[in-house]
Amino acid sequence: MSQDGEPGHYRAGQTALLAAVEEVEPLVGHWRRRFDASAPAGIPAHVTVLYTFLDIDRISTAVIDDLTTLIGARSPFTVRFDECRRPFTVRFDECRRFPTVLYLAPTPDQPFRELTASIARRWPEAPPYAGQFTEVIPHLTVAHDQEPEVFDELQAALTDHLPATATISSVRLFVSDGHRWRHHLRVPMLG
Repeated sequence: MSQDGEPGHYRAGQTALLAAVEEVEPLVGHWRRRFDASAPAGIPAHVTVLYTFLDIDRISTAVIDDLTTLIGARSPFTVRFDECRRPFTVRFDECRRFPTVLYLAPTPDQPFRELTASIARRWPEAPPYAGQFTEVIPHLTVAHDQEPEVFDELQAALTDHLPATATISSVRLFVSDGHRWRHHLRVPMLG
């Protein structure tokens, strides 16, 4: 979930807002289980919307109502539809890297950026990645903290199976118990 490397240990009560990407799990799942600490901790393939969000003891009915309003106002992803009014589809066309992360890049990434920005504006006390980065780059982590040769091997293996497509129709709230993450709430995009 971290933009430049995901920590292996989490604090109990932490939460994360994630756009789960089930359609890509068959492509990246076995790699993530080996090379992404969040996968064995219970996090599915995803693009992070906001990490860390409010601690679970702050997730009240009012917070859920506000999340439902902010997320629910969006169409499955943003208000972009084709002429048949089908949900907008996100494509994962290529692998990219941060210094310690290999990831799939969503195209377009603007819907993720807009959603993150709207939630961060509503809860400024919960900036993306604790405010570590000046720019939040939407991504689906495949591996982190590996040697460049491992990233090269994974990238070559994944590139043969791209592009992959997915429809983002909800955001999920996950909660950490300090070791594992559990799904807590699903907020659909209804716009």
